[in-house]
Amino acid sequence: MFKPMIEFCASNMHHGTDKIMKLLQEDDRYEVIEYGCLGNCGECYLNPFALVDGTIVSAETADELYDNILKAIDKQHADRDALDKLLDDL
Repeated sequence: MFKPMIEFCASNMHHGTDKIMKLLQEDDRYEVIEYGCLGNCGECYLNPFALVDGTIVSAETADELYDNILKAIDKQHADRDALDKLLDDL
């Protein structure tokens, strides 16, 4: 089973992403990692953000970030399912 990787920047925690990270860590469907720096300093300074399987997901608030992370994961699953169906039809 595929587990989405969600990466958080320790420098971004002042936006409240620490609460979101802890919430996601409690769910074993996700691989959650915290780094000292993710190299996205401009994004980190401006907004709460995380990387979901390497793609930046951001929001204006930490609560909105949580919703956007879940939406990004749902979209990835839908994209993967569509690709699998396409490959099955070949």
